Amino acid sequence: MSFRIEDAPHQIVENKTNPINQKIDRTFHSFFKESLQTQTSSTEMKISHHAQKRMEERGIQLNQSDLTTIEGAVEELNQKGSKNSLIVYKDMALIASINNRTIITAMNASEMETITNIDSVKKING
Repeated sequence: MSFRIEDAPHQIVENKTNPINQKIDRTFHSFFKESLQTQTSSTEMKISHHAQKRMEERGIQLNQSDLTTIEGAVEELNQKGSKNSLIVYKDMALIASINNRTIITAMNASEMETITNIDSVKKING
């Protein structure tokens, strides 16, 4: 707590603390716990806006079971050091950013001709 003197020689006023300047008191344990929770929630697959649009255009639908299967493939690709992968599943081909756990684009497997900028391919039997 601090004080300052205003106008009159004997008028002492308490300084109001600015919430921006308040010290944040967090222990290592709280940072570690938060980090673990963030990592746990980051294992969930995301579908980019672009991929959602392509899936709608092509009539491709993924249910929760499909997403779980794809998440397993992404985890396997991640363990092997993949960055951008082509995942062939059922009758669809998905390009995924493995680090971001995001499906970048989607197409029917029959449309697949030339695919660039990938470092791995995973075919899921399903």
